[in-house]
Amino acid sequence: MKFLRSNAGFSLLEILIALTLLGIAGAFVASKVLDNLQEGKVEAARIQIQRLGGILDEFKRHCNRYPTTEQGLSALLEKPTAVGGRECKRYRPGGYIKDGKLPLDPWDNEFIYESPDEGRTYTIISLGSDGLEGGDGFDADIVSSDL
Repeated sequence: MKFLRSNAGFSLLEILIALTLLGIAGAFVASKVLDNLQEGKVEAARIQIQRLGGILDEFKRHCNRYPTTEQGLSALLEKPTAVGGRECKRYRPGGYIKDGKLPLDPWDNEFIYESPDEGRTYTIISLGSDGLEGGDGFDADIVSSDL
């Protein structure tokens, strides 16, 4: 009696090699997708900072100065108290942000606002994906003065 042996199937070794190659390709694609996602978040942070800058310019047109560091970005939501006898008499009723909430950066952290010269200039900072000061790549700080 003669048994017929079929060579139509794959050996276990061939299947394991194919799965390994698929895993490597999948890891490469996933890393590229994650890099693109992070690049998108960095660009979104830049756009948000620029948008906040435009809102701050409008605040300055009405109040003749930017909010102080102490007043912060919350001055865009509620009329800030007078600083050094200077009060904003033309403050827009209802504030400068329509939905009444300060935006968060794409990593769900608050933007840092500084005005070291009592409202003459300002800096807005997002601490990047790591949420820590400094860093490289996607962890680097995004600063309004660099845009």
